[in-house]
Amino acid sequence: MVLPELLAPAGNLKKLKVALDYGADAVYCGGKEFGLRAGAENLSREEMHEAIDYTRQRGSSIYVTMNIIPHNMELKSMLEYLQFLEEIGVDAVIVSDPGVLYLIERENLQLPIHLSTQANTVNWASVKFWENRGIERVILARELSRGEIEYIDEMTEAELEMFVHGSMCISYSGRCLLSNYMTGRDANRGACAQPCRWKYNLVEENRPEESYPIEEDEGGTYIMNSKDLNLLNRIPELVNLGVDALKIEGRMKSVHYVAAVTSVYRTALDKFADSPEEFAIKEKWQKELNKISHRPYTSGFFEGSPGTEAQNYKNSSYIRDYRYLGLIRGYLPDTKTAIVKVKNKISVGDELEIFGPGCQVFKQNVEELYDNQGSRIEVAPHPESLVKLRVDHEVGENYIIRREKDE
Repeated sequence: MVLPELLAPAGNLKKLKVALDYGADAVYCGGKEFGLRAGAENLSREEMHEAIDYTRQRGSSIYVTMNIIPHNMELKSMLEYLQFLEEIGVDAVIVSDPGVLYLIERENLQLPIHLSTQANTVNWASVKFWENRGIERVILARELSRGEIEYIDEMTEAELEMFVHGSMCISYSGRCLLSNYMTGRDANRGACAQPCRWKYNLVEENRPEESYPIEEDEGGTYIMNSKDLNLLNRIPELVNLGVDALKIEGRMKSVHYVAAVTSVYRTALDKFADSPEEFAIKEKWQKELNKISHRPYTSGFFEGSPGTEAQNYKNSSYIRDYRYLGLIRGYLPDTKTAIVKVKNKISVGDELEIFGPGCQVFKQNVEELYDNQGSRIEVAPHPESLVKLRVDHEVGENYIIRREKDE
């Protein structure tokens, strides 16, 4: 069985490495320029070299987003950046603007091109058009049903990629003007303020000082606030659809998110390939997806146009039942000690969960804690500090440490 490529987000170099360590076949990232996630750390040119080396060592692929809508003044520097990406050998660039495609053609750059979901591709004729312009892969709009995707695959030759997990946007494939209009931050240039997550009330034209809740809720109504996409339960259908890549959204999400979501989908895909007839979604996989920071889940457009169940009208907050505490940077087998880079406070007496590739999970009581100089401490409160923690089981680099939040 040929599985679709599992494509994971890499908002920075650390997340790129975690995504690959947890089973991604490929990663997508942005440079410091020309991507649609200005809020992500993104990769410098030096880091891009390191990222290429890391992906090559693992036989994986790396795609770089170039999907802003550029203005005239940016085209010269964009061309120079495209030439840099060609030189270092990225596996593809992700573009949405025809002008960027024209620059690549005009300069005869040897860069495979993937068409961004920002191009709003929802029919087979559009895919054929882009095929004829040399596009190797089309990232389909999220607003497609299973049947529509199947028909596009039947009618076209280009590789197809679809989103299977992560945030959803009220606007067609993210083509939103609200942020620009309300805050001056352009969503189509990577700086979305996410006004779709804000509270809204109804105002009558002749009574501008009076606002009315659209539903009976004192806090207002989140009329544009989508739930998060989650297609884990559709693994057999996704594999049989004929798409070439399954994409996880989230370049601005945490290391914990990248590790958990990538690990769950990797495990599920491999289990299906091993035994399709006996395959069943395990409850523990869904529990792992519930432990990351997320909004309530929906299957989006996969079964057809969603109804009100795909929206969350009560609030825009995330469900955060677990706190990400740190990342394991090394393991000393002689003393069963993990070297931990701290993100949030770890204290003696805490009951932790340690999570690793393949959805490995075990509980760990913190009985002893040491600073990097070997002195015993009761609490590690400082982010980015290194501490040593005795563990009951062998662990590896980039294992996740987390703790269930107190009620």
